[in-house]
Amino acid sequence: MAVDRERVLTEAAALLARRATTSMDEIARAAGISRATLHRHFAGRDTLIRALEEHGIERFAQAMDAARLDDGDAAAALRRLVREAEPVAGVLAFLFTENELFESGPVNAGWARLDARLAALFRRGQEEGDFRVDLSTAWLTEAFYGLLGAGAWAAHEGRVARNDLNHSIAELLLGGIRRSMEK
Repeated sequence: MAVDRERVLTEAAALLARRATTSMDEIARAAGISRATLHRHFAGRDTLIRALEEHGIERFAQAMDAARLDDGDAAAALRRLVREAEPVAGVLAFLFTENELFESGPVNAGWARLDARLAALFRRGQEEGDFRVDLSTAWLTEAFYGLLGAGAWAAHEGRVARNDLNHSIAELLLGGIRRSMEK
């Protein structure tokens, strides 16, 4: 039987985003495969987490592409990005909090590319005079990730309606980074 790697990663991400201590047995069951099969494809939890990292990076890069970050003004691009990133928000929320990813070795180059693209969007908004210049693009990037992850968790837990998620994230972020036009 061929293993659908995408399904395994999707199920693992969904479970781990809800409960970081999910076992390999639980992941295998959710993916409809045996634990032995899961271990043949992912030698252990670390291997699975690293595969999830690559999967999350790829999916978020696709969301960035779909959001057309260079089109229109920066605020509109940011709103599109929030909308496009929502399906991968749970995976990203798990990855952002997974300390194992950052404890050993260099940061994955994929994260650096994503961070650079996001920082460029914020920098453009600053240069256009729409976003605050007293907040660094690095901080705005981290704030974006944090709000996206918190929103995914809140929606999962039923504290926020999923239909309100995109609006809530975009408007809170933009309300905080928008430059005040008061004199």
